[in-house]
Amino acid sequence: MRVAPPPRRYLRRLLAIALIAGLALVLPILLLRWVPPPITAYMLQSPTTPVRYSWVPSTRISAAVPKAVLASEDQKFYQHHGFDLAAIETAIEHNRTHDTQRGASTISQQTAKNLFLWPGGGYLRKGLEAGLTVLIEALWPKSRILEVYLNIAEFGPGIYGVEAAAQTYFHKPAATLSRDEAARLAAVLPSPRRWSAREPGPYVRTRADWILRQMGHPRGIGDTESADTPLQDGDPEPLESDSAAADPRPGTEPPAGAALAQDVDGRPYIEADAPQPIPIPAAAEPIGGDSEY
Repeated sequence: MRVAPPPRRYLRRLLAIALIAGLALVLPILLLRWVPPPITAYMLQSPTTPVRYSWVPSTRISAAVPKAVLASEDQKFYQHHGFDLAAIETAIEHNRTHDTQRGASTISQQTAKNLFLWPGGGYLRKGLEAGLTVLIEALWPKSRILEVYLNIAEFGPGIYGVEAAAQTYFHKPAATLSRDEAARLAAVLPSPRRWSAREPGPYVRTRADWILRQMGHPRGIGDTESADTPLQDGDPEPLESDSAAADPRPGTEPPAGAALAQDVDGRPYIEADAPQPIPIPAAAEPIGGDSEY
């Protein structure tokens, strides 16, 4: 017995529903290519209220800030298309063999998560994050992704974006942040509710110093040489490593090769080995309109 095919009108309805659902997903992301987000999913779920958030275009952010953030969070940002596969493989192997956890999320993934999703793990959230990351990478230039990330990333409890962080911690606008201040802000990004940029503990100071060294690397972020440019005589040999920040977990005794971190209350916990210098290609010119939330 042959099953009759569904009426054409049902197929048309399904296609119409799929089209509407696709547009409902794509249009907000496309709009955010030019319009500053008024709020994000992470802000709505913040345990600290009211949140501090003030949008500034990339032209009003110190050049030291994107360099520091790229050094800290995603050194291959201008090389990948949303996912750092090498970092993912390294993180999987590290997490399989260590008690500490290492992350591998790129700035593109973090932007998607902070804008639209919720904290935590799980296959559902990771799957949604991956799909949103693909759309963001397809619809936005890299400069816009970085601009949005700098404005929505959490730099402390209820403190979102580099402008709010600069005003809160250093009592100045983001445009006038120094290299040291930018490095301190970038250093707390992996755990902004534990670490303080205003009163950094030993680990945050050490991490900020490492970020400053990355920013000053001879072929570091902002330089014009490609990552494939051969080393010249006298250049330091770059080391291969995962550039994603590790996820600290409470602990008592550090495992071999781990650094003892300290949160703002002085409680110790364990941070996995810090990544090592790797060469970074030049960043694109920033874009963005001048508006504030």
